[in-house]
Amino acid sequence: MFSLLLCLSTFAQTKSISGTVLDDQNQPLPGASVKAKSGTGSASTDVDGKFRLNVQANEQALVVSFVGFNTQEVRIAGQTNVTIKMAADSKLLEDVVVIGYGTQRAEAVTGSVASIRGEAVRDVPSANISQALQGRLPGVEFSQTSSQPGAAMQIRIRGTRSLTASNDPLVVLDGIPFAGSIGDINPNDIKSVDILKDASATAIYGSRGANGVILVTTNKGVAGQPAKLSYNTFAGPKSLFARYPMMNGPEFVALRKAAGLYTNALDESDDINTDWQDLLYRTGIMMSHDVGVSGGTEQGSYNFNAGYLEDEGVVPTQQYRRFSIRGSVDQNVGKHFRVGFNTNNNYNITDGSNVGLYGALSLSPIANPYNEDGTWKRTIRMPLDETWSYSRDLVEELEDTWLSQNRAFGSYNTLYGEVKIPGVEGLKYRANVGLNYRQGNNGSFTGRGVNATNPTTPSTASISNTQTTDWTIENLLTYDRTFAEKHQINAVGLYSLGENRYNRSATSARDIPNEAFQFYNLGSAAGEITVSPEDDDYRVSGLMSWMGRVMYSYDNRYMISATVRSDGSSRLAPGHKWHTYPAVSVGWNISRESFMESVPAINMLKLRAGYGQTSNQSVAEYATLGRLGTRPYNFGDTYSTGYYVTELPNPELGWEYSETMNYGLDFGLFNNRLSGTIEYYQTKTSDLLMGLGLPSTSGVGSYTANIGKTENKGIELSLNGVILDNVNGWTWEAGFNIYANRNKLVSLASGQEEDRTNWWFVGKPIDVIYDYEKVGLWQEGDPHRDILEPGGNVGMIKVKYTGDYNADGTPVRAIGPDDMQVMSIEPKFQGGFNTRVAYKGFDFTAIAAFKHGGILNSTLYSSSGYLNMLSGRRGNVKVDYWTPENTDATYPKPGGIASGDNPRYGSTLGYFSASYLKIRTLSLGYNLSQKALKSVGVDRLRVYFTAQNPFVLFSPYHKESGMDPETNSYGDENAAVAYSENLRRLTTIGTNAPATRSYLLGVNLTF
Repeated sequence: MFSLLLCLSTFAQTKSISGTVLDDQNQPLPGASVKAKSGTGSASTDVDGKFRLNVQANEQALVVSFVGFNTQEVRIAGQTNVTIKMAADSKLLEDVVVIGYGTQRAEAVTGSVASIRGEAVRDVPSANISQALQGRLPGVEFSQTSSQPGAAMQIRIRGTRSLTASNDPLVVLDGIPFAGSIGDINPNDIKSVDILKDASATAIYGSRGANGVILVTTNKGVAGQPAKLSYNTFAGPKSLFARYPMMNGPEFVALRKAAGLYTNALDESDDINTDWQDLLYRTGIMMSHDVGVSGGTEQGSYNFNAGYLEDEGVVPTQQYRRFSIRGSVDQNVGKHFRVGFNTNNNYNITDGSNVGLYGALSLSPIANPYNEDGTWKRTIRMPLDETWSYSRDLVEELEDTWLSQNRAFGSYNTLYGEVKIPGVEGLKYRANVGLNYRQGNNGSFTGRGVNATNPTTPSTASISNTQTTDWTIENLLTYDRTFAEKHQINAVGLYSLGENRYNRSATSARDIPNEAFQFYNLGSAAGEITVSPEDDDYRVSGLMSWMGRVMYSYDNRYMISATVRSDGSSRLAPGHKWHTYPAVSVGWNISRESFMESVPAINMLKLRAGYGQTSNQSVAEYATLGRLGTRPYNFGDTYSTGYYVTELPNPELGWEYSETMNYGLDFGLFNNRLSGTIEYYQTKTSDLLMGLGLPSTSGVGSYTANIGKTENKGIELSLNGVILDNVNGWTWEAGFNIYANRNKLVSLASGQEEDRTNWWFVGKPIDVIYDYEKVGLWQEGDPHRDILEPGGNVGMIKVKYTGDYNADGTPVRAIGPDDMQVMSIEPKFQGGFNTRVAYKGFDFTAIAAFKHGGILNSTLYSSSGYLNMLSGRRGNVKVDYWTPENTDATYPKPGGIASGDNPRYGSTLGYFSASYLKIRTLSLGYNLSQKALKSVGVDRLRVYFTAQNPFVLFSPYHKESGMDPETNSYGDENAAVAYSENLRRLTTIGTNAPATRSYLLGVNLTF
């Protein structure tokens, strides 16, 4: 009886407390720890954020904690059911990351994931989020391929793997693979960007994630929050970062005299000094306006945003405009159902790509652009050339008769429905439907006599239309449960279908009868109308996938994640369409072990290791079937079209696949004041998808096959620190990342050691330059010049000789193709840093990117650009050239031995060290006092001033030219002699458009 009374007494001294834990957006927070403050009683929240625990009858408070949120102490004051809303910890918010088909605490992540919050993205006001991410994430390289407004960037995650298949990463917008350009996404809409880098993280997206995955999550509304209206804007002028360093009049006169090849033409005179760039450039403008509203009810949330961006270049008529509308709705229906949608729509217009710079840069600086009566000269006559001339005023005057316009509309939509399976806690089914549509209209028109030396040259026009439709259906079954407070299980099963359909049509015409028609009525042309089969295209491809992933964590100490994915691609041959590949990763939270309790300086220490396989099916549709080309011909008055084989079929064409090992160490020290990650990876890619050349006797150029192997390996380091944490009102935070990638070509087809046409060499990096190596200039008295360079002259370029020598020390032969070198363009390392200093309402932010080593190729200086001919024929870039009085020069003697129109070995003049330190953004802001704002109904008002691209340090190219050392062209652009198509992959600095510097004033307002 006494024992029974004792038990009843004990039971009477306890009580049951239940409740729900929500995050800062009123969404359930699974896995949160709930404990009685006294220490008796604890529990973890389930997938719905609910908990129940027994506490002492006199318990006064609960303590709730979760990574990424401030620990909360909640007084219960006699309550038995409580709702607890957690406040996000801004210092730890990044510790909750998107991993694909869900989120995960960084503490539990076992794959390689790099994350950045939307607020950090907006630290760099830009038209394209890839511009804002440069230098911010280790292992992720963003290369500028054009400096024209609205241009896209080349993105490489952990280097290049494939030779001819795509190396572009997959972009996923709000959970659905994105069919558009990343520039279609408004940076103001972004909540976070998470980048999956290794195979154990990307395998969940299958073959589309072979080159890494960029997960973009957009802003959502907040359930239970009254409507909030926001307005964000910035505007400011864009000016030249630096002009192209062309010779002025006196310098050009001296060059022509030194070369001794040409005398002044009719429009030239030694006393004239014309700055053609000054006559062309203008001051551009960049501005952005975004209005949004967000909020929610107790059962749902919404967020809508409309934006307008205008980016006007310094070259007349070049500009980019984007109109965007985005919306999202999430709604709970009853206790078990949840539905919602996301829609992202934009319409953008790109103008002015027809206005190039070569024509202006190549004009003679001693040519007078004006007639005697002050009117503009139509053409400029130089010794061997007569060139149509143009200026800022002329280009703007011809805006309607010399134009290029690309208009694109995209609508990207995701619908979802989710149901919690009754009776099985933690189990739910979700269906995602992605419906994407993108249409492009590209038209160009050149009026009669425009951009031509002959004023009667007929007008020309062309138009092309593209249409892409893309749909994805995903069926997801998810089980998420915590057992006994220590065993956390998350399992996902996926079945998905997707199809992409693309078509393109194009027409061109000559002699448009009325210039008002521009490119809108080509059927009325008086001249030739061309519909070329090569310009028309139609492609359909599909992908079917199965996937399963299980993540298990024990006591937040030991973690394992295993994924199996199977993809079937319509692009590959029957019998080779399907490929199944595994991925597994493990983690050990050392800091959670009891023996680490005596090391208070270490707050987090986690080891990770992962292995995975991914595949790549990025070959052209129908590559397995071979290809036919067309050739029009006639018999008398009868016209027909003939067909001939251009590429053989390959019924054995299969998947290109990669295997990756990844090792990582994550750490947090000194109360997480210093945190960071160190990673090492190795990727081996086999069965490369590429075209295999065939002998000319076969009558066919090539066929697509699985041949060759490559290897990538690298190391990455990222650090983030809080140097001052509200010390007398001062806060100072800093971040730093550095990474290095090394790749090489392991094998080619049929045991080949090299493919000189495409600059592929076994054992060498994938991206190289194959050329002679400049070692100086030939000087008077240098030995062996007559042997190495028969007919050569003093002051000509001296290149490296690799041949043998006779017994008397003389070379056995002249310089020839055997002396060409394989030179890697890859940097030794690169990265970036950022820092933020705040005092009371003021804050200052600086963001920088750097690169060390590698080769930068500039067509401005090399022979391919035809602007450094050193002959005095046309305008010439300003260089320090050799003369008898200046023998220590870097560039050869004007008028010396030539190869075509350029100095012999002139291509070597374009190679520079790629090193630089570039300050990308400096920003000073002020947040007005919230106390003062509340009185007028404003929640937040921030004013800031930003300088973009203010200056560059430690760049040999900048020292030589004064210009921005970032690339701005593909390898086959801005060159008179272009590389082969495969060498387009090499980015260069060309005459695409000059780099700019912007000064922006911005306002962020919420009320």
